Amino acid sequence: MKTATQQDAAIDAKPGGPEQVRRSEPFGNVSTYGRLLAPAVTRPVAVFEVITGMALAVAIAWLLRPGDPLLIGLGFPWMWVVALVMALRYGALLGVVAGLVLAGVWYGLYGQHGEPFPAMFFVGGFTMIVVGGHFCDIWGNRATRARGINTYLNDRLVAITNNHYLLRVSHERLERDLLTKPSTMRDAITRLRELTASDEASAAGEPLPNAQPMLEFAALTCQIEVASVFPVRLGRLVPTAVACVGEAFSPVESDPLVQTCLRERTLAHVRDDVTAGEGSAYIVCAPLTDTEGNLNGMLIVRRMSFLALNHDNLQLLLVLLAYYADGVAQQGVVASVRDEVPSVPYDFALELGRLARMKRQSGIQSSLVALVFPRGASGDSLFEQTVRSRRALDALWIQSTPRQQIAIALMPITDDNGIDGYLIRIENALRQQYGLDFQSGHVAVHSASVDERAPGEGLGKLLERCRNHA
Repeated sequence: MKTATQQDAAIDAKPGGPEQVRRSEPFGNVSTYGRLLAPAVTRPVAVFEVITGMALAVAIAWLLRPGDPLLIGLGFPWMWVVALVMALRYGALLGVVAGLVLAGVWYGLYGQHGEPFPAMFFVGGFTMIVVGGHFCDIWGNRATRARGINTYLNDRLVAITNNHYLLRVSHERLERDLLTKPSTMRDAITRLRELTASDEASAAGEPLPNAQPMLEFAALTCQIEVASVFPVRLGRLVPTAVACVGEAFSPVESDPLVQTCLRERTLAHVRDDVTAGEGSAYIVCAPLTDTEGNLNGMLIVRRMSFLALNHDNLQLLLVLLAYYADGVAQQGVVASVRDEVPSVPYDFALELGRLARMKRQSGIQSSLVALVFPRGASGDSLFEQTVRSRRALDALWIQSTPRQQIAIALMPITDDNGIDGYLIRIENALRQQYGLDFQSGHVAVHSASVDERAPGEGLGKLLERCRNHA
């Protein structure tokens, strides 16, 4: 049973699409035996596993050589190979625990017979497992940082994919019916962004803030006559509507289109599934799903224009609902920054919140760099050249006052060395273009690391430093 168009499936199947990001292997394409030998994370029972594993290895060796369970007389320290595997699996600390198990076995089975302690046997073994365990710890930390960076880049790739699809739909509709459409896609995005970023709705604690104006706007854009928005909690449809246009109605959760939408979390309509549509009282059931795959609500349409029931219009409706749902999920991130700096743009605040979260979770540093240019012919030229020279990955916020212009660059995955390289590149470009550097051009430079606990407060302090610059 198909409830999503082939074009949606193709978009989700693209590299970096939402479905592929959610289902991708976070630790690479590792086999079952590989994960058994080298687990991705250390479990709380690791100490028990180390002690049990070493005891089992000693027991097997004792069965093979009852008089030499540590295999000291074979000429090669085979028992230390087992301890090395434990160190490579769990790290240096638990590798030392494995070595202490061997030392305890020697004192229990060899020391009672008065044999001299094999100092070099144990010194060499402990040195080997410490080196191997240190190798494990270093590469484990590097893998954690790499996973954090990949997660962030996957989020950016999903956002770019969605923005590309929005741009393509906007361009196609603009070419076909610009004169008859009440608003463009850019207007729709701006309007939905303003609705989801409303502080009043956030303070009210609504599950779907500003759903009524969103539905009215979607109804006007997609020519919907009678429809309602219902929240979804724990996979069940809440019977109380949070927004409606036209005549109010109560949902029938057993309806075939409603069940299809709840089960597959995709848009379901009568033209796409004739069998389900014959037994349904509705025309369209569209999910409000964010980028994390969470189903927050459902739009049920009972009546709409016949000519509006086409592929392009339904795709536009689905994109508008998805954009609104993403805004609701991101509302808390943006609000935490705008509480401190109300004038910050939505995209900049969202990116700052994401980078602060990445620093809290993975310790990956990102930076803020502010360049303050004086007003005037020379300062304006330097400012424009700097804006054109920004990196593609950076987010830029521009503020203008009668005395100065401020360009604040949010630089993901950039530490102090990266800031120095960025400033050197900008200064070299200004020197080649205008023969001026920061000092001779009276350009002030301010920088700060992204605050993982209070990103809005850190941005506010940086902005205050810029404004106080004479």
